[in-house]
Amino acid sequence: MNPELIEKITRSIVEKLEKQSSFEQNSPTDERQSSVAFWAHTANANTKVTNGPLTEVVEEESAKELIKFPNIQEDNSASLPESKMPIQQEENIEPKQQVPGIKNPVNQEELDTLIQKTPARIGIGRAGLRPRTETWLKFRYDHAAAVDAVYGNVNDDLLKRLNLFKVNTQVTDKEVYIRRPDYGRKLSDEAKKCIQERCTKSPTVQIIVSDGLSSKAIEENVEDVYLSLQQSLKSAGLDVGVPFYIEKGRVAVMDDIGELLTPKVVVLLIGERPGLISAESLSAYLCYEPKKGMIEAERMVVSNIHKGGIPPVEAGAYLGTLVQKILKYEASGVSLVQKEQ
Repeated sequence: MNPELIEKITRSIVEKLEKQSSFEQNSPTDERQSSVAFWAHTANANTKVTNGPLTEVVEEESAKELIKFPNIQEDNSASLPESKMPIQQEENIEPKQQVPGIKNPVNQEELDTLIQKTPARIGIGRAGLRPRTETWLKFRYDHAAAVDAVYGNVNDDLLKRLNLFKVNTQVTDKEVYIRRPDYGRKLSDEAKKCIQERCTKSPTVQIIVSDGLSSKAIEENVEDVYLSLQQSLKSAGLDVGVPFYIEKGRVAVMDDIGELLTPKVVVLLIGERPGLISAESLSAYLCYEPKKGMIEAERMVVSNIHKGGIPPVEAGAYLGTLVQKILKYEASGVSLVQKEQ
């Protein structure tokens, strides 16, 4: 999916709708406040605001970034080409709160409370039998962000910065990865050979990273989680093996790692399946002495690691504590819960 193309098409639709509605107003100075706001999942590191008669694009590093399409006002600047729109820098731009779409609700206070407690699409109202235009466009944009997360690739610069070498599963491309999950659970022959040559055998803790179903989750969160986890394990005096990155991997690929390197604990940092609220959520799976044939109940997971969920740095520190507990009881998953009791 091309975010720029989606933005261009969306902007054209909004422009047309706003121009049509402007003819219905008698006053040329109408200052309506409604707008269409989308999560800016492709935002750059620097905050940038592009102001003009057609668009106002807000980009910043935060996961709560928005792209806003305000109302079109008829003026002489409407004829300016988009390439000549003035650009100015702004700081500390806060995301706009969700505005209830239900007119004259029975209990406005209760509706406001519910909206504040969840990012879910509630109280959005309807236009006849259909969703409102703003709601529908935001839904389509969030869906595009989720698709981008699945089909994207992790930047090699990040892997070099974290000193992670790359290996592959038996997946040949993304389409095969989506249709055949079992291929993502098995390492390729080349990967097995590379791991045996470059990694130490029988470490206490083996950390591995995989894009899974969200490359965006790795790029946004894994550095903070990884560095915090390393520090936590170092403080505990635990032996850590050589970490590496598995492209197009699934959770059960940790079983192959267990067979090859025989570590006590494997920690897998992997991108979660993206949703329409966040496309950059990371999960951490832990398992004590993983091996082929291990059932899912013997694994444990810390999920929802991202800026809007569990803070990545805190998650890394907590994972270090969890590893120590697994080593103490020599169990993970349901077995760990039973031994703790």
